[in-house]
Amino acid sequence: MPMVEAEHLFRSFGTTPALRDASVAVAAGEILAVMGPSGSGKSTLLHCLSGIFVPDSGEIRYDGRRLDTLPEPARTALRRTAFGFVFQFGQLVPELTVADNIALPLLLNKVRRQQAYATAAGWLDRLELEGLGGRRTGELSGGQAQRVAIARALAIGPRVLFADEPTGSLDSVTGETVMRLLVGLAREEGVAVVLVTHDSRVAGYADRRVVVRDGRVFASHEVEAGR
Repeated sequence: MPMVEAEHLFRSFGTTPALRDASVAVAAGEILAVMGPSGSGKSTLLHCLSGIFVPDSGEIRYDGRRLDTLPEPARTALRRTAFGFVFQFGQLVPELTVADNIALPLLLNKVRRQQAYATAAGWLDRLELEGLGGRRTGELSGGQAQRVAIARALAIGPRVLFADEPTGSLDSVTGETVMRLLVGLAREEGVAVVLVTHDSRVAGYADRRVVVRDGRVFASHEVEAGR
């Protein structure tokens, strides 16, 4: 059974359609690359799958249960406990230290402070960021900051990881390092990964690719065949 599944999604912003009859699914432990040009609907699809946006019509299921019909507080709770997020620019809190950023979602989930920071320290070790816990995020390199963002996303033990252009602001070498870390850790934890990217090299780390065009989702082989 898919971990996350969307069927026949439609979503518009005003009179502008973003998704038009889009369907997609990702299983536990699977890495799905969502590709397509800018403005095709990739990020809108990701935001619908993660419960940030509610589709105008269609259905979204998480672990077999309807997600799109849940009230906003319930969807917010899922985003704190079951869904991890990694974005292009990390979106770390600059006023906080590295350890604070990783511990923050745990503290919001009412994890004890000592345990939250112990978990943060463990992820710093796993991602080869030892000794950086007390630094402000503005003092980090791009690759270090993105690894902190990955640590923050995985520290809650998510079942689904949503990554929106996670290497877009990085050079190619650092981007490959981040992707190896992201994929390796996701495999170890058995997390379903939805990876939005326009970079075929990044998509090469995925188990399967789909392409979004004009708000519709196609299997990559359909696009290659000229559909």
